Amino acid sequence: MTLQPVLTEDGSTTLFIPELNEHYHSIHGAVQESMHIFIREGYEQIRNFPACIFEAGFGTGLNAFLTFLVSEKEGRSIHYSAIEKYPLEDHLVRLLNYPEKTDPAKAEVFQAIHDAPWGQDIRISEHFTLHKIKGDLRKVQLPDAAYDLVYFDAFGPAVQPELWTEEIFRMIYQSMKEDSCLVTYSVKGSVTRALKAAGFSLEKLPGPPGKREMTRATKKDQ
Repeated sequence: MTLQPVLTEDGSTTLFIPELNEHYHSIHGAVQESMHIFIREGYEQIRNFPACIFEAGFGTGLNAFLTFLVSEKEGRSIHYSAIEKYPLEDHLVRLLNYPEKTDPAKAEVFQAIHDAPWGQDIRISEHFTLHKIKGDLRKVQLPDAAYDLVYFDAFGPAVQPELWTEEIFRMIYQSMKEDSCLVTYSVKGSVTRALKAAGFSLEKLPGPPGKREMTRATKKDQ
């Protein structure tokens, strides 16, 4: 696939896939979208640390990097797992300006997140351990009751409908601790129905700029 860098409205970059007519992040602001959905409505809802986070769709590494920044600032320990079927090539990583727009002193950390070997725990810092999984979300085996938070950031259901299914969400539900939550940008009817069928309790929350709503799904065991 051809990937093209695009400058979004908050000055941060994203990547565009012409073949799919899809962006990795919102053109209204890549950083502000991720901060709103995954940090404010996800990470900031965690009550107990150390905590384990799973990301479906590592992509540009933006969500991992922002989570690293906030966990370092707060001195809270995170074990961060993320799955990605198509890792970015290094020349594309160098086009992403997320450190410049957040914390330029941590540019080497952003690169280290991308350079980290796949399939093993890598200690990025005292508080942040990364485990990247190269593979297909449909085929991965996740541990039971392991995660305090899930970032669901796959490409949209119109592009990757096979990842937004009841079967996938049941697997993720099983991997989460009780009272943990999943956050995602999508509020599409088929997505919310699949989440409910998998057992989640749903909230529609205000979305980031350019998007009216987002979804937070909480695991409430019966």
